Amino acid sequence: MDVVSPGDVRLNGGVAGRPCSSETGQQHRMKPQLRFSLAATTLDAPDAHELAQFYQGLLGWPMRKEEPGWVEIAPPDGGSGLSFQTEPLFTRPRWPSTRSEQQMMMHLDIEVNDLSSAVEDARALGATVTDFQPQDDVRILFDPAGHPFCLFVRTGPSA
Repeated sequence: MDVVSPGDVRLNGGVAGRPCSSETGQQHRMKPQLRFSLAATTLDAPDAHELAQFYQGLLGWPMRKEEPGWVEIAPPDGGSGLSFQTEPLFTRPRWPSTRSEQQMMMHLDIEVNDLSSAVEDARALGATVTDFQPQDDVRILFDPAGHPFCLFVRTGPSA
């Protein structure tokens, strides 16, 4: 029987980093549990630097990394950021979707405290408001590369 010390992690009946007995009586080391952490969401664009400038202005996040064809921005207090990659064959997504055009693969939801002011700020940076707006407390816009994103005001209890 294993004695577990404070800080030890149990994995599949064993303790990480310690030998344990298998059903056959052989000793082996348990593999430490893998850790996954979302570092960023990456958006393709015809010009990574141009799109990064738009989101930098919108979110107020500083640049974390910049190289040819690649830019990363992130919140100043840490956490997951946004990355931008130049894709020469980039095709603007179509939203709402149609079968004959590139469909939206994902979108960003950005919480704001004043929806109408946030929409005007986004438009001043180069966003366009979509024709179709399915909700009263959300505004759907396209960034300069054509990715849809949502600005919203939280109306219910915080999660």
